[in-house]
Amino acid sequence: MELRQLEYFVAVAEEQNFTRAAERVHISQSGVSAQIRRLEHELGADLFDRSGRTATLTPAGRAALGHARAALAAAEAVEQAVGEVAALIRGRLTVGMVVGCTVTPLFDALAAFHAAHPGVEITLLEDASDRLADDVRGGAVDLALVGAASAPPEGLEACTVVDERLVAAVPAGHALAGRGAVTLAELVAYPLVCMPRGTGLRTVLDRACAARDLRPAITLQAGAADAIAALAARGMAVAVLSESMAAAYADRLTALPITDVDTPALLALVWRSEPGPAVRELVACARRAFS
Repeated sequence: MELRQLEYFVAVAEEQNFTRAAERVHISQSGVSAQIRRLEHELGADLFDRSGRTATLTPAGRAALGHARAALAAAEAVEQAVGEVAALIRGRLTVGMVVGCTVTPLFDALAAFHAAHPGVEITLLEDASDRLADDVRGGAVDLALVGAASAPPEGLEACTVVDERLVAAVPAGHALAGRGAVTLAELVAYPLVCMPRGTGLRTVLDRACAARDLRPAITLQAGAADAIAALAARGMAVAVLSESMAAAYADRLTALPITDVDTPALLALVWRSEPGPAVRELVACARRAFS
C-alpha cells in the first residue's frame, strides 16, 4: 500500500468521479484507475461501485476513507516537522529595533537563538517604530522591538516588554529642578529635547499635546537616550524620557513626573500571525530574555 494510492482513493471518494479526481492529482484517468485497482486487490475488496454515472463508495470504501485521510494527514505532519527543523538549520531572519533603544534583553535573546541555531543568518536594523511595524506587516522584517503609545500596533501579534509613563528630566539649577512634578502645560513652556517622530515616546507626547491644544517647542531631537540626556544636562532643553531611561541618568538629571499624561509609552515585540518556525523560536527566546 502506497501513500499515492491512498491520495488517489481519497480524491475519487471526494470527487465521486475518476476523471475529476485525475485532474485534481494531475495524472491520467487510466493511471488513477490502475492504482485504485491495485489498492483494491491488495485489500481484497472493491472500494467503489462503478455501476452508475458516479463513483460511489462501497461499505468497504466507507470503512477505509477515514483511515486513508488520517494516514495522509500523518504523512503531511511528518513532512512539516522535518521542514521546520530544516528551517532552523538554515535560514535568514531580519530583526528590527526602534532607533535609540538600549534594552539589552533583545541582544540576549539574539545571542541565545544564535547559539542554538548558528546556521540561521540574523540581520539587525534600526528604524522608527511606525516604519518597523509596517515592515513587519509587509514581511520585510520578521520580528521587531517597537515603541508605541498605550497599545501595540494593530494587526500584529505582540508581547509588551516595557510599560512606562513619560517624565521630564532637568539638570540641577534648572527652573523646574525644585519641583516634585510638572503639568504638560508647564513643561511645554520650555524648549524640549526628545525622540523623533515615529517612536513610542514621541507619539505619546504629540498626542497628549494635541489633546490639550498645546504646541511644544521641540528644539532638539535625538534617536538615543544618551544623546537626549547629554543635551539636557548641558542646559540645552528639557528632556522627555521614559521613567527607566531617566533613572539611568539620575546622577546628572532630576526626573519629574508629568502629572496629566497618563498614557504609557510601550516597548513591544511584534511579529506576524502564524509565524515560521525560526520566528517562533526567536519569540520564545525573547520572552525568556525579557522575563
